[in-house]
Amino acid sequence: MEQGFGPYYIDHGTGIWPQAAGGIPFNACEFQSKGDVITDLHEDMAAEQKARTTYDNILRVVKDYDVCEPIKFLREREVVHYQRFGELLRITQDHLDSRNFYAFNPEFDIRQDTCNQ
Repeated sequence: MEQGFGPYYIDHGTGIWPQAAGGIPFNACEFQSKGDVITDLHEDMAAEQKARTTYDNILRVVKDYDVCEPIKFLREREVVHYQRFGELLRITQDHLDSRNFYAFNPEFDIRQDTCNQ
């Protein structure tokens, strides 16, 4: 209880309760989605990089082997996820209008373009 676990223990015992390291409980506000495949994939990639950075920061301060090894695994997993999202982004871009793939939203832009006539 001396390391700050007390308040958590009082509320949740040894049960798992998702929350940030700062004590902020998990909520659905953390999810981001715009409905545009390009935007959403960039958001996914950013989330993976943020997680990797968090694991890097943990590895800078933790010296216990039994803690470091699982954190290293989680960090590696974030790198792989980032790469897979990047591959999906490239595949998606390859299938869009190669002249301007940022101007195309496959979810909504199915009507004929009237602005460029």
